[in-house]
Amino acid sequence: MADTPVKNVAPLDFEAGLRELEAIVKEMESSELPLERSLELFEKGTKLSEACRKQLLVAETRVEILMKRSSAAKDEERMQARPFRDEKP
Repeated sequence: MADTPVKNVAPLDFEAGLRELEAIVKEMESSELPLERSLELFEKGTKLSEACRKQLLVAETRVEILMKRSSAAKDEERMQARPFRDEKP
């Protein structure tokens, strides 16, 4: 991977983005790279990091929406009119 050119950043999914980030970090830590390659990897890493952050934000928003829907459904269920029961001792 040392001589692989940096491509456009568009990970298929969050996990793929993390794997790419890990590979970039590993390459940057494991060898003495020319300045230009280091800059390319750093640029790609920052773009991947931002893409992953955005994916996490979208996931967090979806979870919040689902939690609100679930909570609203429970509230609605509790507030439905029900007949009184005849409770005789």
